[in-house]
Amino acid sequence: MSKPMTKAELVAAMAEEMGSDKKTASAALDAVTGVITREVSKGGAVTLPGVGKIACRERPERLVRNPATGEQITKPADKAVKMTIAKALKDSLNP
Repeated sequence: MSKPMTKAELVAAMAEEMGSDKKTASAALDAVTGVITREVSKGGAVTLPGVGKIACRERPERLVRNPATGEQITKPADKAVKMTIAKALKDSLNP
């Protein structure tokens, strides 16, 4: 398994794909990240065509176990980010 792409590598690849400089690609990436963060933190969802859907999911109150002591405690309701991968991306892995 290869190492994950770093932000610098992603910006360089985006700049090459867009035919622009790294500064413009970095600004575009930061703008996309900002929009996704803002929308999901409000409880909404964002669909990236061909990639997937990023959404906020509410989890109910539940019992959890402390692995160190075995003690059962009640964890309060909270929110989590969930990403559903697009079928097109899944299908591209095993053509």
